[in-house]
Amino acid sequence: MLTPAPELATSTLPALCVDLDGTLVKSDTLVDSTLALARHHPSALLRIPGWLAQGKAALKQHIAATVQLDVAHLPYNRELLQFLERQGSTGRPIYLATAADGATAHRVADHLGIFAGVLASDGTTNLSGNNKLAAFRERFGDNFDYIGNALPDLPLLQACHEPMVANPTAGLRAALRRAHITPTRTFSEQVSPFKAWPKAIRIHQWAKNTLIFLPMILGHALSPGLIAAAILAFFSFGLCASATYIVNDLLDIEADRHHPRKRRRPFASGDLSAIAGVLVIAVFLVASIALALLVPRAVSTFSPGFYLARPHNFLAWLAFYAVTTLAYSLRFKRTVLVDVIVLSGLYTVRIIAGSAATGVPVSTWLAGFSIFFFLSLAFVKRFAELENLRERGATSAKGRGYHITDIEQLRSFGSASGYASVVVLTLYISNLNADAGLLYNHIHRLWLLVPVLLLWLSRLWLQASRGELNEDPVVYAITDRRSLLMGLLVVAIVLSAL
Repeated sequence: MLTPAPELATSTLPALCVDLDGTLVKSDTLVDSTLALARHHPSALLRIPGWLAQGKAALKQHIAATVQLDVAHLPYNRELLQFLERQGSTGRPIYLATAADGATAHRVADHLGIFAGVLASDGTTNLSGNNKLAAFRERFGDNFDYIGNALPDLPLLQACHEPMVANPTAGLRAALRRAHITPTRTFSEQVSPFKAWPKAIRIHQWAKNTLIFLPMILGHALSPGLIAAAILAFFSFGLCASATYIVNDLLDIEADRHHPRKRRRPFASGDLSAIAGVLVIAVFLVASIALALLVPRAVSTFSPGFYLARPHNFLAWLAFYAVTTLAYSLRFKRTVLVDVIVLSGLYTVRIIAGSAATGVPVSTWLAGFSIFFFLSLAFVKRFAELENLRERGATSAKGRGYHITDIEQLRSFGSASGYASVVVLTLYISNLNADAGLLYNHIHRLWLLVPVLLLWLSRLWLQASRGELNEDPVVYAITDRRSLLMGLLVVAIVLSAL
């Protein structure tokens, strides 16, 4: 598919042709469109095998006709884009030459407004590799330069006058070395995978999984077998949670690209490919299940004579967490109030999973406290999002269903939930009797927990009201110095009460 600009076709300068996927844009528009399809038209995924049977070009055309990618917020290679703009200002003809479907390519070209024409797949011919080279020679003869990024671009880089690359893949770099081709320009704009992957799997969020140890610690059941089981459960839950975070990020790519902070996430920014994300999801889930299956064996191995009455109960809760998180990503996160209920419930599920892994029951007091406490954290997360949006002049949260006018009501819901958790704690301490002497020798010292918790919750909401809170309260808790000091104080109080 070609749309020429006749006034530029007579230029004596070689036509500068640039690839789209992975080159001008750091992501793959076909993959991005498929993810948008999964988000907005999940039933259409069942039609993909039939579309693919018609050929790859037909598949691209069908997907492009079903969903319209937001081309304005694609992760463009800014260094390359600036180079193209400078070249265009000299009168040089620039062409967008891509294997993407023509509809998507034309929308990108219209948005950027720097191209003399577009060469793209047309539903019949997939314009990649030798097909693209043939189209070039038919249109330009041998008078063209090319910018690509992947192995299918090798024939074009060999045939052009001035080969250039943008974020080249390892396969292309190796092929260029074998062909003794040195690119005249390299446009690199990508974060190192060693930095991108820890952000993608959100390793800092594993702090939430320490809740798995809570039933064992509060029950003072610290046998070697239970500790080993809890450690396995921690890593199993961490891997499963990281897999679900990647799923969430892949489904939320378009929404994240509209967000001033989330657009820097590795998949939204194009620093990591969505296909690599899918592979990591599969590996992490398999590893998570394998560790979950080892939990009951760890108990019996390190604590002989002790066994779990329901050995695979932890695996069942792990599966429940994974399914609920997937439902949250697909639906619940866009349903007002339901989203915070589900989000807070996922914290409590970690405590229940810890109980299942160690066989130590969760008390009704701990369950009641966790429900209200984590509901407050879920509300403050949404409140902080709206507060930050209000400062930027927005009227609603894209993809969330909340309006800026909801902010005061969320403040009321969240602060009330936080103080309700303190009430549960005070009732628990006041109802401790002589039997609790088996766990605590100085019960009265536990009352010191109340002012510490009140101070932390009040400060959290005050920071959120001032617009000074990171949108994730977990990040706040593990990075804020005063929060860490109060956490150490809580540990000291509990230890003093033993």
